[in-house]
Amino acid sequence: MESFIIDFIQGVYQTTIWEWLAVLCNICYLILAIQQRMACWLFAFLGASIYVYVSYSVHLYLDAFLHFFYVVTAVVGFLNWNKQKDENKIIRWKINYHLINILLTIVLSITLGYLFQKHTPQKSPYLDAFTTCFSLVATFMVAKKVLENWMYWIAIDAVMVYLYFTRDLKLSSILMLIYTILAIKGYFSWRNHYKKQLIG
Repeated sequence: MESFIIDFIQGVYQTTIWEWLAVLCNICYLILAIQQRMACWLFAFLGASIYVYVSYSVHLYLDAFLHFFYVVTAVVGFLNWNKQKDENKIIRWKINYHLINILLTIVLSITLGYLFQKHTPQKSPYLDAFTTCFSLVATFMVAKKVLENWMYWIAIDAVMVYLYFTRDLKLSSILMLIYTILAIKGYFSWRNHYKKQLIG
């Protein structure tokens, strides 16, 4: 246990300035997203841009692609949230939407995991494919203000804690742990807001 703690502290100490900046931007993004503030998309754009480089540098190619997608989604999210107030409400998806979504995303994750394992030096290909594919869907859901996005993020972020830790991105692993906790808070915050919308 002691060696684990020492290794973890050393990993955080050796964190690059780029990873520090990415982590700080992403924490700001999530806190502001929970509060439904437009400024969240600026931090999403900056954090994702930096993480493209960070992920690529440790051979997490799918994760690098995911963060590139986040850069684009930050722009889309900003435009979507900038609509008139009556068009910018939290919505819910029907259960069959989620079932189809989850099934298709699992199939895509397995396919990408297999391809990247066979043809690239990708580390943890299936795990990275899982987090990448489901993150793409969950990010789209945030941009569209779908309430259940937070439930997806709780599962994704918990897996990302392990994935980043095994790639020696200790600080990013801590970020994902914080994200998991904040995603739980985000769900209840948005759910309360959704209930108020129904009342009028």
